[in-house]
Parts: sequence; structure tokens; C-alpha cells
Amino acid sequence: MKLPFLFLTAGLALLPIFSPAQAIPKKVDKALRQVRPDDIKAHIQYLADDRLLGRKPGTPGYQLAVDYVTAQLRSFGVQPAGEEGGFTQQVRLRRATVRPGATVTYQPANASLVLAPAEVHLYPHPEQPQTQLAPSGLAFVGYGISAPDQGYDDYQNLDVKGKVVVIVRGAPRRFPSTVAAASQDQTLLVQTAARHGAIGVLFASGRPAPATAATAPARPLVTTSVLGPDGRVAAARGFVSGSGVALTGTLSASGLQILLLNAATDTARVLGALRQGTPTPVALRGTLAASWASAYQDFDSYNVVGKIPGSDARLRDEYVVHSAHLDHLGVGAPVQGDSIYNGAHDNASGVASVLEIARLYSHLKQKPKRSILLVLQTGEELGLLGSAYFAARPTVPKTSLVADVNTDMPTIIAPLLSVVPLGAQHSSLARPVAEAARHLNLTVEEDPEPDQNRFIRSDQYSFVAQGIPALHIKYGNRTPDGKNNLAEQVQKWRAVTYHKPQDDSNGTFDFTAGQKYVQLNFLIGYLVAQDPQRPTWNPGDFFGQRFGSK
Repeated sequence: MKLPFLFLTAGLALLPIFSPAQAIPKKVDKALRQVRPDDIKAHIQYLADDRLLGRKPGTPGYQLAVDYVTAQLRSFGVQPAGEEGGFTQQVRLRRATVRPGATVTYQPANASLVLAPAEVHLYPHPEQPQTQLAPSGLAFVGYGISAPDQGYDDYQNLDVKGKVVVIVRGAPRRFPSTVAAASQDQTLLVQTAARHGAIGVLFASGRPAPATAATAPARPLVTTSVLGPDGRVAAARGFVSGSGVALTGTLSASGLQILLLNAATDTARVLGALRQGTPTPVALRGTLAASWASAYQDFDSYNVVGKIPGSDARLRDEYVVHSAHLDHLGVGAPVQGDSIYNGAHDNASGVASVLEIARLYSHLKQKPKRSILLVLQTGEELGLLGSAYFAARPTVPKTSLVADVNTDMPTIIAPLLSVVPLGAQHSSLARPVAEAARHLNLTVEEDPEPDQNRFIRSDQYSFVAQGIPALHIKYGNRTPDGKNNLAEQVQKWRAVTYHKPQDDSNGTFDFTAGQKYVQLNFLIGYLVAQDPQRPTWNPGDFFGQRFGSK
């Protein structure tokens, strides 16, 4: 018999019990019943209205969303916890592009094949308007992963100091799904390259581009980053300020083949070995030089931060975070005559969940022992930027953040019977998840879509990267008809809705499922806030070892 509160994944070990199971107080259970589907619907309808023009950061539509959630939090008695006594935290964003005229020069030395400049596309440098790379050596480092704790190192026996490393995206099949996902994080790959002394990183494609791509004009690569008060990059995907890695870019599959052939090997051989879990570092022949200029567009956006003070004199100085991203894609290419990317599911529904959690707390006269932070973040669609900035520079002492419960596109299109708590298996957070799910008669399942790398694609990963245990509740597979194929239904829905103008408030919704998400996320956060012991990483856990000391 599969108990509804047990993990079903064979790879998830039973976790040590840090404190006895907490009974859900009757007053809390009564408050849970105050969540109304119509209130969730109302939030979504406002946030996904055409008037907000897709809530793109830096636009008046996004500011309308900021004003709305701020007013809602205030109406629920939530206290401001942003900067200067307000509800907001300023996030200075920089959109960078490569100016025309960039040059890339490959000198093959004693090799015969020439790498055409069109095979390489450079990312802009977000801190240096004019950048040059002197002729530098090259090295192929497989997946670019150095994980001794997993018994794997793509840099083994290879000196890459002062070189440009070439990486293909992927991870060994034997890695657990969340570890594999984290190992492919672009920022972590750049950090690893820098730690080994590399000065450049090219992300190579392992597959040839479609034939139509060869005739399409190349578009310059664009990046968005967060600037700190000192004007330097505080958060970015694939750029690490002060790391020594100046050049990042992409390399085509044919370009990778040329470099490998010049080194007396080829893609079939090295990629085949990588797929078998065998590191294949290769010292490449020749040098690469580059010169490029970057153009910048700077603008402000905002995180919204509110708090509900805890009731315990000692623990109220610690915080449990409930987070969701407030932004979406704005106005873009028309699809079926509609160009407003409203983001009703992604992520007005997640914001609605956090707002209703705040309302739930307004029904509780006795607040939990720890304080609650409600954080609505900007720039998720730009690379988890708002959450990365907040997690690294929170508006409360960083050491006071004990956990993050994130909600991103819960996909409320069908009854919620089971859930996947992405990331919970790495920490003691698995326990409150199990208790909350049991109370709500929900099954806790393994991830039905591990290849989607969902654990590192949402804002909870920004907290994990700062050493803070975090999780993200997604739908499970159970369905009322017993077919238990909800993941298949979601895939079909996603194909016509996800990141398209069709994700609006007129689409498919199950607001009762939204109600259940609110109840579950609230209860998880409440149990963490009540527990005398702070959440901890599991002994020997990959994320705890890698980030837990921050």
C-alpha cells in the first residue's frame, strides 16, 4: 500500500526525523477553509488583463502589477519589508547587446580545417563596453562539470589556465535528476571554468542546426543582468563578475566538429563517450581571439516584499519565504492575432497563491513562531534575476532566511490529487511537505518530467544557490479517472499555451485546484514556521555541500 504522504521515488531515501510530527491546530484547519476559488480567479483576472500588457519588467504594465499586489498585501494587514520602509526592493536591470562589427579569429596552428567566424556568436559583456581577447588556447571539457562528490570530473588531467573552454550542455545519466539539472546551470558552468583558470567559455551545440537556420540572418545574442549599487553585475545567467572569464558565447555543431577534427578526434567519439558517463577532455589545437563592443539599456524594476511578524520572541527574527514571480513576457510576436503575452498561468496564478496565503494569515489571531516573508519577484523570465538579487541581498538579514516555498505556474487545469515537491528531497523540508499533503489527502510523487530540469528553472533555485533550503510544488500525475496521466495532459496544454498570448484568463482553469495549492503551500510554510528547529540540508546532500556554507 502506498501511503499518501510518502515519497514514491525509489531514489529518495527516508530522511532523519528532526522533530515529531506537528498536529494541525483546529484554528488553522478552520482558516484553511476560508480560501475561496473566486478570490484566486479575481487576482488572476486582474494581473492577466490586457491593460497590464504582459507585465514586462520596466514597463507601466509591470508597475500596475506592483501597485496591485502591494495594495492587496496592505489590505491583509501585511507589513512592508522592502527598502526604506516600503514594500519594494529596487532591481536595476541591464539589457546588453553586441554591437555590429564583432570579430572572432581562429588560428588553427598546424591543423588544416578553418573555423568560420559565423560558427561563433558572442554574448555581450555586461560590464565592459569594449572587450578584447588576445589569442588564447582552446580546450574541450565535455559537459564542463567538476563534481568529485559524484565521482565525475570533465577537467581531469587537463590544464585550461588562460584558455577558452568548449562545453556541450548535458550531464551524466547516472546523476539524480535534480543534480543533473543543477550541473547544467550556465552560471555554475562559468564558475567552474573560472575556478580552473579558464578565461572564456563557448557553449557548443551537439546537434546540427535545421536547414532553414542556415539561411536565416543571425540575431545578436542578448543578455539581461542585475546591477548592484556599485554598478557592477550582481546577478546574471552565465556571467560572474570578477571571475576572470571575459568571453562567453555559443559554438555551432559544425564548429565543434572542426575543432575536434583538428585535434584528431570527432563529435561522434567524444559525445558517445560522454553519453556513457566517461569524461572526454581534449586539448584543442590553435588559438581564438576576439574583439567586440557591447551596448547597454538600463532600467529599474521592483521586487515586492511584505512580512507577517512571528509570535515567538526568539524565532520571530527568522523568516519563512513564500515567493512567486510577478513578471511575464510583455508584448511580442502575434500568435493567432494576439500579441499580448498575459501570463495568466505563468505566473499570475502563482502570485494569486501568495496573496491568498497572506489573506489566510489574516484569519489567524495567533501567528506562527517564525515570521513570514511574502516576496513577489521581477525578472524571472529574464533568468531568475529578481530572486537571485533578493536571495543574495535580502531586505532582512540573509542569515535569517530559513526556507523558501516557491510557486511558479502551478498549472491549475485539472483537479489536484497529487504533487511533486521539487527540491524537498534534499532537506528536512520533506517532512512538512509530507505532513501537509497527508492533512489535505494529497499523494506526494516523483517528478514525472525530470528532463524538463524544472528544479533549476524557477525562483526557488536562487535561494538554493545561497544555501537556503527551498522547494517548488508542482502537479503530480493522479487523475480522477484513474488513468494517472496528468503530465501528458499538461504537455498538450503547454504546447498551445505556455509562453504564448493564449495564456490568458479566458483559458482553461480549475480554481478549486488553485484553492488546494494555496492550502498546501500555506500549510508547508506554517509547519516550518512553527518548528523549533530550523530546516537543514540532508547529511552529505549535493546542494547542502555545494551551497550550504554560504
